[in-house]
Formats: sequence, C-alpha cells, structure tokens
Amino acid sequence: MKTIVVVGDVLLDTDISGSARRLSPDAPVPVVDVDDVGRRAGGAGLVARLLERDGRRVHLVTVLSDDDASGQLRTALAGIPLTCGPSEAPTPVKTRIRAGTHAVVRFDQGCSPAPVPAVTAQMLSVVAAADAVVVADYGRGLTANPALRDLLGTLARRIPVVWDPHPAGADPVPGVAAVTPNLAEALSAAGEAPGGVPAALRAAEKLLTRWQSQSVVLTMGAHGALALPAAGLAQILPAPKISAEDTCGAGDRFAASLTVRLLDGDGLETAAEAAVQAAASFLAAGGVAGLEAEDPLQMFVSGTPDAMATAARVRERGGTVVATGGCFDLLHAGHARTLLAARGLGDCLIVCLNSDDSVRRLKGEQRPIIGAEDRAELLQSLECVDGVLVFEEDTPAAVLERLRPDIWVKGGDYREDQLPEAALIRSWGGETVTVPFHPARSTTALASALAKVG
Repeated sequence: MKTIVVVGDVLLDTDISGSARRLSPDAPVPVVDVDDVGRRAGGAGLVARLLERDGRRVHLVTVLSDDDASGQLRTALAGIPLTCGPSEAPTPVKTRIRAGTHAVVRFDQGCSPAPVPAVTAQMLSVVAAADAVVVADYGRGLTANPALRDLLGTLARRIPVVWDPHPAGADPVPGVAAVTPNLAEALSAAGEAPGGVPAALRAAEKLLTRWQSQSVVLTMGAHGALALPAAGLAQILPAPKISAEDTCGAGDRFAASLTVRLLDGDGLETAAEAAVQAAASFLAAGGVAGLEAEDPLQMFVSGTPDAMATAARVRERGGTVVATGGCFDLLHAGHARTLLAARGLGDCLIVCLNSDDSVRRLKGEQRPIIGAEDRAELLQSLECVDGVLVFEEDTPAAVLERLRPDIWVKGGDYREDQLPEAALIRSWGGETVTVPFHPARSTTALASALAKVG
C-alpha cells in the first residue's frame, strides 16, 4: 500500500460540551452545565486521522513541545505513525465551549507567532519516502524550514504534493500539484475584494502565477470549489446541498481527499470533484463531532449525502421532517408542484425514490427512462429537496420505517385506502396528507409526446 505523509503543524482541539438553560447572575451570559470534555488532534493531526479512517497508510511528520498539551496530543494521535522534532513554542490549544449543537465561545492558548523550528534527519527521511504528501500549514513556521522546503520542491516534480496554505504560513514551494486556499484566504493573499466568482477567478489566476503551482483549487464553502490548472480553463465544482452547523475540518477533509484521488491517478477535475463530495459528506455526518461514529457516512447515490443524517439534525432542533415518494421518472411540472407543496409543510423534505428494479416491476420493462442515480441527482438539485433515499422494494414501507417522517405527502389523486403506508405512519404518531393533483401532467404523457417527435 502506498504511503501518504502529512507534513505540518498540529494543535490540540478541546470541546467542552453541555447544556445552557439559565443566565449567570453575575453577567448576562449563559451558564453551561458541562456534560463532556473531548480532545482531538487538529491541523495536520486531523488530516492524518481522516486519512487513517479512510484506510490509507499514513505517516505524520511534525514538531511537538514537551508541555502537557503535547502529551494529550500524542494520546489523541494514537495509532498514527508519528515522526517529530522539538518545537520551540508552546502547543497551540483551541478550546470551544458548546451548548447543545451551538458554539458559545472559543478561546486560544499558545497561538502567538512561533519561530521556524529545526527538522531532524529522520523527519526528512520519512518525507523523502512518501508516495504523496499533504502539507497542512497552520502558520506555526514548519513550512518555512529551508531543508524541508528544498525536499518538498524536489518531491513535487515526481509525486503528488497538495499544499493547504495558511495566511501566516510560508508560500507553497513551486511545482506542487495543487494549492487549496479557501475563498477568504485567496482573496486576501491576492489583494482582491469580495465579488463572487469573477473575484475568485482573478484571485486564483494571480496566485497560480505567484506560487508557480500546477493548479490552484479554491474552496468556496457551500458553493463548492474553483479548480484552475496551469494549462486549461477554470472549472466550478458545485457542492451538494447540505445543512451543517459546524464546518470545522471541512478544509482538512477536502485536502486529504484531493491527495488520495491524485495519488490514485485521477486528473485534477475528477479529484477535485470527489474532494468536494467528500467534504460535503463529512459535514453531513456531523463534521469533527462525527469522527467518533462507528460507521462512516454512507452515500446512497453519487452526490447525495445521507438523508438520514439530514433528518436527524432537523429533529435535534425540534423541526418537522417531511417525506414524499415515487418514481420521478422524467421530472415535470406536476412533480415540481408536489415537491414545493410538500417542502412547505416542514423543515426538510426527504424524497423516497424507487430504484430501477422497483420501477420496472411497477411500470413495466420499458421503464424507468432515466436511471436511479440520475433521477436522484435531478431531485437533489432542486432547492426544495433536502435529501434522497433510494429503496428497492415495491412500496416505501421499509425506508419509511427507518426514516420515520412526521408528515408523509402524496399527490391528491390517491385515496387513503390506496396508501397502505398511512397506517405505518400513524404508528409513530406521524400524519399522511395529500397535496393538489395536477391532471394532464404525467411521465407517461410526456414520454408519449417525446416518442412522437422522435
């Protein structure tokens, strides 16, 4: 198995979580009753942990102090091969106080500028043997070390090197496969004012020239990413629609996934598109808070994050989960009206979609006209749809049992005796409702009309 070496700065992330139900008598601030204190490796340590969870062979190269926080970091990095030199600065510690799912405050310790650390011969030896490198720069000086920079510049000519930069860090070495700033970092580094995609593109072009990299892949949060190769046109890679309260770690997930795909031989466009999907899936599964989950987020179809996670987050906030179902073969105005009406009944809409085999059993061998993956992607692209679940059975009963929506919606051409799932919905206190049916708008009619025009 090939080895990915993560080079960069590590920090200790601490989450103090609890509930807040009252204000302090001393000041108008919430009192958080602490339920849990969690510690994990951040920065390059998080990148290494993500790659390790992906089943990749990973080695972390960094510097550590000899303080208590570094001891906690070593514990948090258990199971990951680690080669480190001495740090001449305290371990950075970032502590977040959380009430429920909301961050109340964050305070930082040991995050003042640090001197450029020395690198050991063993550190350089591990990096030199890498099959791919992720540079996770968090502005602590390691990436400015001349010996390390020389080695990374040499490696960039023969293996994928992905550089995740930091505003306080050193510039990437020339020739790296990709540099992955976020939008704010790129605009600031290029001296561009915010201005949508045109400003992002101008920033990427300036940075590509300045850094002399093979590409700049600019991450834009909910808007996906902009990939600009040294030779070729820029490409916008949209992100799937998700709901995420905590975006911490999304950039690390993106850089790690991009490196994996480049190492596996994908081109820039394919690798960046996969990295966008991976970052979205990471956030849909709860971000860094979901790292301790036993099972990683499953992707039901390409580009469709787990609808179950979306529904769970809505429930945690006390919201209403709405679901509807059907084949949705050849989307038409009747479908759009039903979906819009359903979404208006709650706080998220999950579509239960018949698989291709299920559609064939219900509609005949000539159907579906469009495969399940494309049908799901079309549905997911609609603003009113928050998630898609594909089911194999003839009825949605099994998937509804898993999802347990508060409201189940069907078109008004159905009667209750034609909806056997209505009794199932009632069993957990849910409701089944219909929305107006729009005659003369159907997939069958649309397919017939298309056949007439060849």
